Amino acid sequence: MDIREVQLPGIGLRYEFATADRDRLAVIAKRTGDFEVYRYDNGDPDAADPLFRLTGEEAEGLAQILGAPRIVERFAELTREVSGIDAGQIRIRPGTAFVDRPLGESQIRTRTGASIVAVLRGEAVLPSPMPADVLRAGDVLVVIGTEAGLTAAEFILDRG
Repeated sequence: MDIREVQLPGIGLRYEFATADRDRLAVIAKRTGDFEVYRYDNGDPDAADPLFRLTGEEAEGLAQILGAPRIVERFAELTREVSGIDAGQIRIRPGTAFVDRPLGESQIRTRTGASIVAVLRGEAVLPSPMPADVLRAGDVLVVIGTEAGLTAAEFILDRG
């Protein structure tokens, strides 16, 4: 997809792109942190109708909702391209060893060679989690490594 970026002095940035249905959309990222989404009139390329506005917090939430499935999908694509690398998801079950504890205490990378590349928490995505990030029951960890590494990571996160 081709996204055109246009600076709007004093306002922010406008991103323009066409959808698969040939609608032309614009997203204005304002310096205030708010966003506005417009649809261009197909008959008049200079006319645009406002679709909706989002606060910075709302835009972040929407990006997380839309991004979560794409993160998992992209890692799955990567594993098909690189021999010996697998991607998987590990759910943190209630009552298991690392619930309400920092990710770093699990020492997953050191102990298994597998890397936790994202945490999916409800509709939110925490990409590149830090060792201090606390795991919660129901979190889904996106893990990349060898098949043995993923199996070992799941065992550790389940049993300690």
